[in-house]
Amino acid sequence: MHPVSKQTLKRFWEGHLAAEKPLREWLRVVRNTTWRRFADVKAVYGSADQVGEFVVFDIGGNKYRLTAKIEYAKGKVFVIFMDTHEEYDRRDLKSL
Repeated sequence: MHPVSKQTLKRFWEGHLAAEKPLREWLRVVRNTTWRRFADVKAVYGSADQVGEFVVFDIGGNKYRLTAKIEYAKGKVFVIFMDTHEEYDRRDLKSL
């Protein structure tokens, strides 16, 4: 898969230093996999959730939430939001 918006992740980990290592690991995994449907994502990331058109990943022991839109046919993963868990709890993805 091709992760899009690495800059979003980099800006986030520059402000949350503990997030850098798990986000780099997430990038490594995404680059080295092919997902054809949500079940494939779930097989790799058991804690991932489908929320409407988005996939939400727990990062760093659930300290952070990465919200992505995956275009399976194109092999692209678009990072939409990168939040702390508290920030994510205030976000309403269903209204987007």
